[in-house]
Amino acid sequence: MATAELRVPLRGALCRLLLTVAVFSFACEACEKVTFNIPSKLEADKIVGRVNLKDCLSSADLIQSGDPDFRVLDDGSVYTASTVVLSEEKRSFTIWLSDTKTQTQKEIKVLLEHQKKVLRKRGTKEPVLRRSKRRWAPIPCSMQENSLGPFPLFLQQVQSDAAQNYTIFYSISGRGVDQEPLNLFFIEKDTGNLYCTRAVDREEYDIFDLIAYASTADGYSADLPLPLPIRVEDENDNHPIFTEAVYNFEVPESSRVGTTVGVVCATDRDEPDTMHTRLKYSILEQSPRSPGIFAVHPSTGVITVAAHYLDRETVDKYSLIMKVQDMDGQFFGLMSTSTCMITVKDSNDNAPTFKQNKYEASVEENAYNVEILRIPIEDKDLINTANWRANFTILKGNENGHFKISTDKETNEGVLCVVKPLNYEENHQVTLEIGVNNEAPFTRDVALRTAAMNRALVTVHVRDQDEGPECSPATQYVRIKENSAVGSKVNGYKAYDPETRSSNGLRYKKLHDPKGWITIDEILGSITTSKVLDREAMTPRNDLYNITVLAIDQDGRSCTGTLAVNVEDVNDNPPEILQSYVTVCKPKMKHADISAVDPDDPVHGAPFYFSLANPSPETSRMWTLTKVNDTAARLSYQKNAEFQEYSVPITVKDREGQSTTKTLRVNLCDCTHPSQCPAARRSAGVVLGKWAILAILLGIALLFSILLTLVCGVVGAKKRGFPEDLAQQNLIISNTEAPGDDKVCSGNGFMTQTVNTSGQGFCGTMGSGAKNGGQETIEMVKGGHQTLESCRGAGHHHTLDSCRGGHVDVDNCRYTYSEWHSFTQPRLGEKLHLCNQNEDHMPSQDYVLTYNYEGRGSPAGSVGCCSEKQEEDGLDFLNNLGAKFTALAETCTKR
Repeated sequence: MATAELRVPLRGALCRLLLTVAVFSFACEACEKVTFNIPSKLEADKIVGRVNLKDCLSSADLIQSGDPDFRVLDDGSVYTASTVVLSEEKRSFTIWLSDTKTQTQKEIKVLLEHQKKVLRKRGTKEPVLRRSKRRWAPIPCSMQENSLGPFPLFLQQVQSDAAQNYTIFYSISGRGVDQEPLNLFFIEKDTGNLYCTRAVDREEYDIFDLIAYASTADGYSADLPLPLPIRVEDENDNHPIFTEAVYNFEVPESSRVGTTVGVVCATDRDEPDTMHTRLKYSILEQSPRSPGIFAVHPSTGVITVAAHYLDRETVDKYSLIMKVQDMDGQFFGLMSTSTCMITVKDSNDNAPTFKQNKYEASVEENAYNVEILRIPIEDKDLINTANWRANFTILKGNENGHFKISTDKETNEGVLCVVKPLNYEENHQVTLEIGVNNEAPFTRDVALRTAAMNRALVTVHVRDQDEGPECSPATQYVRIKENSAVGSKVNGYKAYDPETRSSNGLRYKKLHDPKGWITIDEILGSITTSKVLDREAMTPRNDLYNITVLAIDQDGRSCTGTLAVNVEDVNDNPPEILQSYVTVCKPKMKHADISAVDPDDPVHGAPFYFSLANPSPETSRMWTLTKVNDTAARLSYQKNAEFQEYSVPITVKDREGQSTTKTLRVNLCDCTHPSQCPAARRSAGVVLGKWAILAILLGIALLFSILLTLVCGVVGAKKRGFPEDLAQQNLIISNTEAPGDDKVCSGNGFMTQTVNTSGQGFCGTMGSGAKNGGQETIEMVKGGHQTLESCRGAGHHHTLDSCRGGHVDVDNCRYTYSEWHSFTQPRLGEKLHLCNQNEDHMPSQDYVLTYNYEGRGSPAGSVGCCSEKQEEDGLDFLNNLGAKFTALAETCTKR
C-alpha cells in the first residue's frame, strides 16, 4: 500500500528531535514542494498522499494535475489514475491551483521517491532502520438491529500507529455519516472512538461501509484511508408471510397417493440463510374433517394427496388452513396462516348401469323409423359431462340392421328404434343384447374392477298385419331371343301373398313397356311378344329391357316389380363403313384409314375383313387395301395416280360372314392438308333442302321484280321527256352544306345523267353520247374557260340564259368512259371500305349520296367523302352551255 512514510530512527531522542524539525520545515514549504515516498509499483485508484491546498491558495476553484497518471481531489488527496511503475528513484509532477475570479494561479511541486531500506554494513554495529508493524487495518465491527441503547452507543476505537510520533486527528465518511441516513455514526477526533446515535433496521440497511482517515493538524495523511464496514446483526423481527391470502387448487378424484395438488409459498424479510428465515409449513386445519386426505412438505410447501379414498361423489371441495413458522417451526418462532381451497374434479370412476336386466317391446311388422323403447341408466359421475353421458351399443341380434339405438342428450336414456321393416312371417320376435359405456374412458381402477360393460336383454315382439301382395324379388329376369316370332310366350313376373305364400288370386298389369314389345297375362303373369324384338333398337344398347309390372290382390292392395328382359343377340346386322368421303393429300399422305362398326354383340362382330368389291382394272391398279387392326383398314394409292376424285367400292365382312358393300369417294388432291381441298367436299356432300331451294327462288323473284321496275321507270322517262320539276330536284339553293374542298367541281364526283342528247355537257355530268355500232359511249366534258362571273353585268340577272353564246372548247376536255371508270372505281371502293372500317363500325353520314350543282358561291365548297381529286379549272364552263339549256335557265329564272 502507498503511504507517506517518515523515516524514524529506532534509537535515540536526537533522531526524534531532528524528525520534528524536518516536519515543520516541510509545512512551511508546502506550497512550493511536497515529497511522497511510494513503492516501486502502484495500482490504479491508490492514494499517494495529501497536500494542503488551503495554505497554498484557499480560494482555488480549479485543480489540475500536470501528470495524467495522477488525479487530485478537492481535499488535496492524490490518487493514481492508472498503474504507475517507478522505474527511476525519483519522479515529479506539478499540481496547478487556479482562482478563475481573481485570475490567480499557484503551483505545487510533487516529488515521488522510491522507498529504500538502509542496511547495516557487514561487521558494523550501526542500527538498521526497520518498518514497525502497523495496527491501521480494518477491524471487524457490528451492531445489533433494533438496539435499545443507551445512545450514543460505543462501537469500537480506531487507532493509527502514526499516533506514536504525531498528533493524529481521526475522521470518517460514507453512508450513515455524510450520506443517508445522515449523522447515524460519528467518531471522536482525538481518541478515534466510533459511536452510533440511534437504532437501525437491518431490513433497511444491512451494512455500512465507512472510511476512516488519520491526519495531522496540517492536513497531512499519516496513513492510508481505512475501509471500515459495520454490519447490522439481524433480529427475528419479521413474520413470514404467504404470497397469497387464498390458494385455489384442483385435483382429479382418481389421483393416486403422492399426486401433487399445488404449492404454497411464504417469504420472510429477515436475514437469509439463518434460523430467522428457515420456514416450516404445516396443515393447521382441514374442512370437512377427513384426516389423512392431504399432506404438505414442511420445507417446500408442496401439497400432495395422502389417501386413496378421494371421492368427488362424497366430498367435492376441501378447505385447508395452512401455517408457516420461522425458526424451523420452533415454538418461539413467528408464524402466519393462509387458506387453501381444493376442488375435487370428476373422473369417470363410476360405470353406467341399467336399472333392469331385461326389457320387452313390441312393433308392428312393416313399420320403420319408429321408437319402440326407452332404456334408463344410472351414473353417479358429474351430470352433463363426458363421464356421465352414455353410449349404447347393440351387441347381438341386429345382424340384419333392423334396429338402431341412440342416446337422448337430455335424459341420458337409450332410445331404441326400428329403421328397417320387420316381417312377422319370417320372425315373430327378436332378442337384442344392449351394452352401455360412457363417452370418456374409465379410469384405470374402474377398468380393472369392471372388465366387461354393463349389459341388458331386450325382447322385441313383432305383431302380425294383413298385408298386400309382395313383389319379391323386386327385379326378376327372363331371356328372349332377338327377332323371335310375334306371339312367342315365356314366363313372366310372379308375386305372392305373404300370408299364404301363394300367387293364387293375384292379377297382373303392365305399367310401363318402352317399345310396346310385350303383353302380359293378367292371371298368370306370363308375357307374350307383340312385336319383333330388335336388340339394336334398345336404349341404351346392350342393356336390359325393363318392364314395370303391377300385382294386385282381391282387396285392391298392390305391389310393383320390374321384369328385366335380356334380349339375346343374333347376327342380323352387317358391319358398316363409317366414312363416305375421304381426302388424300398427295404426295404428303400415302394412304387413308377407314374403319367400320357392327351394332351386333361383339361375339358377332370384329374382326372385320375389308376387300375391294368387284373392282375395275383401273381401280385395282390404282388402289390397294391392307389391314390395320380388327376394325380398320388402310386404303393406299399408286404413285402414278392422278389428281382427281375416285369411286372405290369396298366390301366389309364380320366374323360370321355378314357383309356389306359401300362405294367410298376418294378425292386425291394436291395439298398438304385435307382442309385445303374444300371444293370437292362441298360438291360431294352439300344437299339443298326444300327450305333452301324456296329461299333461293324467292330471292330470284325479288331480283326480277326490281329489274322490271327499273326498266319500266327508264322507258316511262324517255316517253315523258324532261319533267318540269326536274330542275327543282337538281338545282336546289342551299346554304347548309358541310365544309368541303375549296373547288366546287370534282373530277371523280358522282355523275347525274341528263336527257339532253347533245354531244356537249357540263363538268361532272354524263352526256348521253352517240351510239356507235350498237355500243353507247359515255363521255365527260372538261370545264370551259368561261365562268358565270364573266357574264355578269349591270342590271343583268345571273342566269344561264344570260350566258348563251359562250364558247366551250370541247375537243380538249373529253375522256372516254373506260378512262373515267378506271380512275373513279378504285377510289370509290377505297372510300366505301374506309367508311365501313371506322372504330365505331358506323357508316359515314356523307357516304354514297348524290349531289347536284346548286349554284355558285357555296362557302362549303364541294361535298362528299369522294371529293378528293380537284379539277384545275372552276365552273366557268357553265356560262357557255349553249341553246340546249334554255329551258333549264328559264326554269331557274322563274324560281
